[in-house]
Amino acid sequence: MKAHILLTSRLIKLFANITKVLCYGFHALFPDQRFTLPERSGALLKGKNRPIPRIIWQTNFTNRVTLPVYLNYLFNRLISPTFEYRFMITEARADFIRAHYPDEIFEQYSRLQIGAAQADFWRLLVLQKHGGVYLDIDAHAVWPLGFIIRPEHQELYIIRKGDELTNYFIASRPDNPNLARLIARVLQNIRENTIEGVYNLTGPGVFNQVLDHRRVPTTFYRYTCSQGSFTNEYFQYIDKPQGKWTKEQHKVSVVRQEPPQQ
Repeated sequence: MKAHILLTSRLIKLFANITKVLCYGFHALFPDQRFTLPERSGALLKGKNRPIPRIIWQTNFTNRVTLPVYLNYLFNRLISPTFEYRFMITEARADFIRAHYPDEIFEQYSRLQIGAAQADFWRLLVLQKHGGVYLDIDAHAVWPLGFIIRPEHQELYIIRKGDELTNYFIASRPDNPNLARLIARVLQNIRENTIEGVYNLTGPGVFNQVLDHRRVPTTFYRYTCSQGSFTNEYFQYIDKPQGKWTKEQHKVSVVRQEPPQQ
């Protein structure tokens, strides 16, 4: 079965890379053309209720995206038709946290100055509140999520080579104790502000500090979810002068310093 999924994954990647190359020509002809990601879109087919709700969550600095990013979105909708879709831009993330979490969490979240760090924290908070499946904006499932996430799953994480946990795919039920632990560690990291770089302050490094991959349900990324097949850094950040977070964090501190106590 896994060999079948791996073959499918490779065929998807080939197809996606072909569309990505063609999109260079499209955006050369139509440089200002953008496509709108919906804030919310219902499931195409009805699926049975499970502990992990059938919701795909994504976020981005804008909902107006290039064709490759939009094709990535469409592919996720088609390969997992029993899942609804929800999307938030930067401002909506802040509004969500302010509405659903204590002031302390919103205040610490607001100290994050890089969008990727904000998105790292938000994905934990939105899954803890509503549950579902978080996917990075450039990530796509390689097999229907309804089959990857089984009825008995309360949570599911991706591992890469070397059993390294990552956070570009997270599936969870609401009120997950492990998400609570991750949220607590991110809050601690922001308060202390002694860690340099998004990766270890809010990102995958936190998962590997807090969770033991042998004690949580995991799935290998090749059989689950890929990144960068349909799109790439150029198409994702074409309208963001600061560029990707890996570059931005060298120019701006991840966490804004708190004003000194009076």
